[in-house]
Amino acid sequence: MAPRAYWKGTLKLSLVSCPVVLYPATTAAEKTRFHLINRETGNRLKQQMIDSETGDVVESDQKGRGYELRKGKYVEIEPEELEAVQIESNHTIDIESFVPSEEIDQRYLNHPYYIAPDGKAAVDAFAVIRDAMKDQDRVALAKIVLTNREHIIAIEPFGKGLLGTTLRFPYELRDEDQFFDDIKSPKITKDMVELAGHILRTKAAHFDPGKFKDEYETALKALVKRKASGKTIELPEPEERPSNVVSLMDALKQSLKGRGGKKAAAKSHARRATGRHRAAKKAHRSTARHRKVG
Repeated sequence: MAPRAYWKGTLKLSLVSCPVVLYPATTAAEKTRFHLINRETGNRLKQQMIDSETGDVVESDQKGRGYELRKGKYVEIEPEELEAVQIESNHTIDIESFVPSEEIDQRYLNHPYYIAPDGKAAVDAFAVIRDAMKDQDRVALAKIVLTNREHIIAIEPFGKGLLGTTLRFPYELRDEDQFFDDIKSPKITKDMVELAGHILRTKAAHFDPGKFKDEYETALKALVKRKASGKTIELPEPEERPSNVVSLMDALKQSLKGRGGKKAAAKSHARRATGRHRAAKKAHRSTARHRKVG
């Protein structure tokens, strides 16, 4: 049984349009979740809103929304006033432009959605838009209204369907300069960079998310299972952190051990030595010919 669609509407490219549905591409259903409970009764706790000044419990009909103008000073916004600025959805994804995928800064990527045709009649038009995007190798940018807010969505071919990823707005990103400006530019020797390069090559691989294991989630499930069966939970001994300071070069050399790093380094050294030897022989022959001609 197909999951329930998160959004239904029309995907439009100029005069070509087709009904589509959106499904969230991610889920947190398998995550282990905990509830707050009363230790004495084992019953689940309910949260209540408390007035920060009086300490009184605030009932639902007394709750409102306020924007903090300054410390402790709020302007109250009524629900109907919020509705006045909400964008009404026309349930249309109107493609505005196509951009190279490499131009999209990864920091802007937000929530991914699967986009599929809504019904058999939409398949042909959907396939035309999808395959045209494949041929051009570009990502479509469009606007969409989700939960009363307008979003920019990047759309690209994904298997038989499309993948739409909402993008963050520029004001949602922090300027990297405030984090990177204080990073110094130390003088790093060529040998250090080469050793680090060897380590990188020994760890070269292809992206395979199937190898990603959520060790913490696995441990949580095991903990719950043991506790539910009445078994005691043994707390692990805290690990001692090494206090010795190792030089960067020594750390790089140690990292290469046991990973074929010595062989790689030896081969690289041999190649450089061979190259220098050949260059020297060539220069010697050239000098000899020059003397002979003279």
